[in-house]
Amino acid sequence: MSAFRLALVTLLACLWCVGLLVLRLKWSGQMSFYFMSWNLFLAAVPLGFSLALLKVRHGLLGLPVIGGWLLFFPNAPYVLTDLVHLKQRGPVALWFDLLLLLSFALVALWMGFQSLRLVQGWVAQRTSSWTAWAFAMASLLLSGFGIYLGRFLRWNSWDIVHRPEALVNDIVVRIINPLAHTKTWGVTLGFGGLLVVAYVFWITTSVAPAPVRAEK
Repeated sequence: MSAFRLALVTLLACLWCVGLLVLRLKWSGQMSFYFMSWNLFLAAVPLGFSLALLKVRHGLLGLPVIGGWLLFFPNAPYVLTDLVHLKQRGPVALWFDLLLLLSFALVALWMGFQSLRLVQGWVAQRTSSWTAWAFAMASLLLSGFGIYLGRFLRWNSWDIVHRPEALVNDIVVRIINPLAHTKTWGVTLGFGGLLVVAYVFWITTSVAPAPVRAEK
């Protein structure tokens, strides 16, 4: 998929989500899910980093871009956890809120997977296919940890700059004493494992099969 086509599909998918959100706001007159637009924007940031990475030719120059991508990448699968907000709210039908949340979650996950595919391809061109796959799997598992930090400890990506000491302290405490933080590693491995399975399934089935020749 070309960069232009990817950007176009992404724009259309995001417009679908925003359209549902606007419809809900008009339906209910409430701002209940306004935060979903911000979460969708954050989910698009790693895709922007990955597209910028494609323009980087020198491997070392790409490291800061990959660092920025990795910092924001968990924001894409994080939107899946916004399903916890599903409940009956005022005049809006529950099925509509389910449709809205699933739309945001799937579009965000799709953008995340697309960005990972681009970064993985960039890494493979400069190292090896095995190294690129190892990087992809590690990124997905780290995203499971990022989901925990965001959903349960309420950390944000920019806190690495805004409140680095407190963030690092929360991370180090859980690494040093993992048995005292079983929820941390349960969420990390659970969501990380789900992302690995989903990404492998997505990337392997997205490759068009070779045409089957008819027997003579």
